[in-house]
Amino acid sequence: MLIKIIGLMLACITFAVPAKQFAIVIDDIGNHQRDLELLSLPGGITFSILPHTPYSQQFAFAASRQQRELMLHVPMQAKDPNKTLGPGALTVGMEKWQLQMTLGNALSTLPQVKGVNNHMGSALTEQIAPMKWTMEILKKRSLYFLDSRTTSHSQAQYAANLYGVKNIARQVFLDNDVSAVALNTQWQKMLKLLESHQQVIIIAHPYKETAAFLATKLAELESTDIELVPVSQLVEQKYVRLAETAEQHAISGQLRLQE
Repeated sequence: MLIKIIGLMLACITFAVPAKQFAIVIDDIGNHQRDLELLSLPGGITFSILPHTPYSQQFAFAASRQQRELMLHVPMQAKDPNKTLGPGALTVGMEKWQLQMTLGNALSTLPQVKGVNNHMGSALTEQIAPMKWTMEILKKRSLYFLDSRTTSHSQAQYAANLYGVKNIARQVFLDNDVSAVALNTQWQKMLKLLESHQQVIIIAHPYKETAAFLATKLAELESTDIELVPVSQLVEQKYVRLAETAEQHAISGQLRLQE
């Protein structure tokens, strides 16, 4: 009888549901001095910095003084051969030592970062070997990985799970089109996803149209139950939920064995 009562209690357990939370990552930081103006946007925004770019160090220093969350935006080979990768790029033809040395050098220039995401990468992220080599480095440095999802066949999160690297994925690209109509369409997509997913990650870029749009829209959210948070907060909450679910399943399994 006691076991049945405990089982009923477990069935009624509901975990506390936080405010609807989302993260915004602004990619491609570091090529222009005007990127520094983005630091006037709300503090919950996460910035992903391209390695070895003219303003990467200046931006990282200024952002760190404001306690902003930073990521390394690692260029990875795209399927389109005309795409320019820039310095610090990881490519399909690299040997393991070359890829890991290139990634390690980029990370050493930006010790402030908490995580990494891919710049382009539709070709490289589909390859399991380079993704494993990438995750080896991130595991050693206790960094999370955000899959920008530039291809639906990405192996990045699978490799991250193999190496115990905390990871998460992007849901919305905000500004592939910077017209007011297109930006608003993507913003509404985010709001709709929040209704069912609770957590959403948006990737945006350092365009003046994007900055103006975000300044307006984020101000509108201040009186709602929607909260802008750094990416790392969503990552940690993902793994708390996974642990809670595993624990609940384990307890339920033990009760079934005792019946």
